[in-house]
Amino acid sequence: MDKKFYVYILKTEDDKLYCGYTDDIEKRFEAHLNGTGAKFTRAHKPLEIVYNKEFNSKSEAMKEEYRIKHLTRSQKLELINN
Repeated sequence: MDKKFYVYILKTEDDKLYCGYTDDIEKRFEAHLNGTGAKFTRAHKPLEIVYNKEFNSKSEAMKEEYRIKHLTRSQKLELINN
């Protein structure tokens, strides 16, 4: 079985959006919840994963993460809602 990679967007308690990538989305979300996921999510408590997309390679996932991080907030919300 090939390893899968995921790009995800979290929504935080203060209505911020955080984008990241991982090979284990549940484990990564738990890390964000307990304060070991990222500096950003230590300051902005995550509520839920509002978007995720699966990729076959780490490279593809990282490229998509980079692309999403450069979107405006309204473009990210459009991505989430579609």
